[in-house]
Amino acid sequence: MTIDEVIKRVNELYHLSKERALTEEELKEQKEMRKLYIDSVKNNLQIQLDSVDVVEKDGSIHKLTKDSFKR
Repeated sequence: MTIDEVIKRVNELYHLSKERALTEEELKEQKEMRKLYIDSVKNNLQIQLDSVDVVEKDGSIHKLTKDSFKR
């Protein structure tokens, strides 16, 4: 399932929940779809952050790490 299909299904379930109560099966599916979406966003953000280089005042360049934020 592509991320576009996941988003579409999350939206369908949301709109359906506004019309009526979701069944237990639909609630389970909604939870799974939301998790897939959130995991995808986290993964994409991590990929972007992994490609960031930090340029220090002295001109040295290094990869962005969690330690880069400790100052």
